[in-house]
Amino acid sequence: MISLPISGEKLLSLIPQRAPIVMVSSLESYDDKELVSTFVVREGNIFVNGAMLAESGLLEHMAQSVALHTGYSYFLKGEDAPMGYIGSMQHVEIQDLPVIGETVFSAITILQEFMGVTLVEIETKLKDRIIARARMKTVIAK
Repeated sequence: MISLPISGEKLLSLIPQRAPIVMVSSLESYDDKELVSTFVVREGNIFVNGAMLAESGLLEHMAQSVALHTGYSYFLKGEDAPMGYIGSMQHVEIQDLPVIGETVFSAITILQEFMGVTLVEIETKLKDRIIARARMKTVIAK
C-alpha cells in the first residue's frame, strides 16, 4: 500500500490518463466506497479559458476522480489501472468555477458497482463551498 496522500508519478500509475489530460493532483483519502481527490488549476491547462477552468475541465476532473478510485482499488489487488469511459452524467449542477492557482476537492461516493459499471455521486468543493455536484456512471473497457 502507498501512504496517503498520493501525488506526482505515483498518482499517474493509478490512472490511465496522461498529460495534457491529467485532471487530478492528489488522492487524499480512500476506502472501498469513498474517495477524496484534489485538482490544482494551473496556467496552460488545456481546459483553462482565460483565468478560469472551463465547465468541461471540472467535469473531466470529476470523472478522473472516479477513475482514481478504480485505479487505486486495482493497485491494492496488484493489478494495473484499467481504461474506462463515462457512461452517463446526470443531475449535473455547476455553481462556480475555480481560477488559476485554486484547488478543488472532490468527494466521490460509490452508490453501486456491478460487472465493471460504477454509479457514483460526486461533490466538488472550493474553499469549503460546494461548487459542483453530479451523478456519474462509468464503465470499465473490456
